[in-house]
Amino acid sequence: MIAAAEPEVVVDGVALLTDMLEIPSLSTQEAALGQWLVRRLRTLGFTARRDEVGNVIALWGSGPKEIVLLGHMDTVPGWIPVRREGDTLHGRGAVDAKGPLAAAIVAIAAQATSGTYRFTLIAAVEEEGSSRGARHLAGRRPPDHLIILEPSGWDAVTLGYKGSLRVRYRLSQPMGHGAGPTASAADQAIAFIRSIQDHATASSDGKAAFERLDTRVIRFHGDHDGMRDSAAMTLGFRIPPGWDVEALKTQLQEWGGAAELRFESGEAAVRSEKNSTLARRFIQAIRTGGGTPRFKLKTGTSDMNILAPVWGCPAVAYGPGDSRLDHTPEEAIDLAEFQRGVDVLSEVLRTL
Repeated sequence: MIAAAEPEVVVDGVALLTDMLEIPSLSTQEAALGQWLVRRLRTLGFTARRDEVGNVIALWGSGPKEIVLLGHMDTVPGWIPVRREGDTLHGRGAVDAKGPLAAAIVAIAAQATSGTYRFTLIAAVEEEGSSRGARHLAGRRPPDHLIILEPSGWDAVTLGYKGSLRVRYRLSQPMGHGAGPTASAADQAIAFIRSIQDHATASSDGKAAFERLDTRVIRFHGDHDGMRDSAAMTLGFRIPPGWDVEALKTQLQEWGGAAELRFESGEAAVRSEKNSTLARRFIQAIRTGGGTPRFKLKTGTSDMNILAPVWGCPAVAYGPGDSRLDHTPEEAIDLAEFQRGVDVLSEVLRTL
């Protein structure tokens, strides 16, 4: 007797994504979306729950090997009214990264539940901030493959991300006369920035964007109350592969002099092999869809920086959407692009 084929679960991806966009989910405020997503995934046949920190964990299939598809629910601030204009869907998170997450849900639901692989979908919290969700997951058993659900464009695969470091600087000193020899706190802070920028320029001369140390001032404030003179600022660093983050911190302390420095979210760069079985399956799937595959190295940072090194499994980042629209007032996703991303993910999961 020939066993009947498993019926395919067909999900309206556009409706799913629209519903997800209509639920605000700023970083640290993902609970409403997480609760809704658990209910929705259960109606589709997933086994779904929220973990201790609010990540949504959804299981599909029972194979002996595991593929983790990990995206994030949170978005940056700046509400964009959800609306469809022709073949474009607007909304905060349409690209980063509810679009890739919705595409993965549709693709997983189309897979057989009795094959070699079981699929674990994770919708993480706080990727746009502390990466609390990914850090909570780092100690779990490593999967066989990891797909980070971030926008790459439907015909491209992201192999790597720069590392990151955030530094909070504060200097407070007794007030001095403006004509006196002591540099103001603000002047000293500016000199600190110039030392960093000179170092970054000298060490990165002639190098490609992924190989350069990038710095930017996120916030700067100088003040005095007649007794104390102070300066405070927040700096962001994008760190290329091969850089010793601890050595950079030591150098910053030296340049900072009497200032107090506080270091946050220091992650090393990550870069995966383009010849892994996982990467090759994406290349084949993109070609099957009529595209010319490309590899990307991103100058930003993602949860891949946290999980790929500790899990040690083949890893790539993939998802539909134009990442140039991330965090902008124009964030929107082309729905043909979205569907092509679904098709590529479905093919990869089917052929691994």
